[in-house]
Amino acid sequence: MRADRLVSLVLLLRQYGRLSAAALARELEVSTRTVLRDVEALSASGVPVYAERGRHGGFALLPGFRTELTGLNHDEALALLVAGSRRGAQAFGLGSALASAMLKVVDALPESYRGTAAGAAGRLLIDPESDLLSRRLVDEEVPDAVVAEVLRAVFAGHRLRIHYAAVDQAPRWRTVDPIGLVTVRDRGYLLAARSGEDRTYRLSRVLAAEELAEPARRPDRVDLDRVWRERSTRFRTGGDQVSVLVRVDPAGREVLVGTALAVHAEEADPDGWLRLEVTFQDPRHAEWALWQLATNAEALSPQWLRDSLRDRAAAIAVRYGVSS
Repeated sequence: MRADRLVSLVLLLRQYGRLSAAALARELEVSTRTVLRDVEALSASGVPVYAERGRHGGFALLPGFRTELTGLNHDEALALLVAGSRRGAQAFGLGSALASAMLKVVDALPESYRGTAAGAAGRLLIDPESDLLSRRLVDEEVPDAVVAEVLRAVFAGHRLRIHYAAVDQAPRWRTVDPIGLVTVRDRGYLLAARSGEDRTYRLSRVLAAEELAEPARRPDRVDLDRVWRERSTRFRTGGDQVSVLVRVDPAGREVLVGTALAVHAEEADPDGWLRLEVTFQDPRHAEWALWQLATNAEALSPQWLRDSLRDRAAAIAVRYGVSS
């Protein structure tokens, strides 16, 4: 860990020219005392780092001491920096590794690309933490120890024991053959096989994991994109799914479509509202999705859904009604 930190310290000084001990401590997430010890260790090993005293002082490197990735053009450098800004790596516990790697990429860029590519990347925001309605996108927490074990098993091709908490079930141990990892909207999923059957596990529901020495029973090569599409299709067409006919204000269409599993038909009514036939995972999912839209949507069928929404609205009206 310290070796990685020393490299990151050097790269930070290369990128910014001069940084105070406090600024380095913030970037490296350590104490200023640790920074001072690291600077001393770098100087002792021959790295040309020196201190400038005064109000605007700090640590800096002597000129030179740089390598370049001369094969990258400006657009390729920009693509790397933008890709490095995505939050998907957080789902697999690779956020700190990604940050360190991007420092190395910036440092190794040709001088003519470094400033313009980094500046352009700073004007592109990928996957912000909230949308235009200030709804915060909640990241799912996965313990570092769990992520580390899962990654080791996936990369090494070993079987994996997971203590998994399925929905509405008590947690229990399972032994699986890991195939790969997928992140969707910052949620991580483990694609695996169990007793020869395809299984998909949400990482946030894995309470503990243990890599086994036994080789995993899986193909040598895998097309994760194809596997994910196939499993997604099976998920959408299985279970207790329900089809709903709904009228929705155009302003609420994206919310409805974003929560539904599929949209099978859509047409405009004379009053400008939209009539859609959509599928939800189960009755509870359908009721929740329509309730979120309040008066911006109306369930036309099935009747049980209309009755359920009516009863819920009536109960709310009673709760907040004016007492005599």
